[in-house]
Amino acid sequence: MRVITQINHEQIAITLFAWNQKYILKYELENLEQTYKIRELDTAGEADVKRIATEEAFLEKVMARFQAMQNDWSEALM
Repeated sequence: MRVITQINHEQIAITLFAWNQKYILKYELENLEQTYKIRELDTAGEADVKRIATEEAFLEKVMARFQAMQNDWSEALM
């Protein structure tokens, strides 16, 4: 797996990888992680994946999912 780039964001770590004819887009926040696997044929290329990865509407959904994940974990510990 090859790291293509790390994308700057104030709250989360965003890393774009290339592996096995796929782009792997990884979001990390504290102890949580979200990973998206995108076939190279399903996108216009690396620049397209970077654009989507940083679109505000998509990032809002990523952050909401992190919150839901944290809530699920907190509930499971009770």
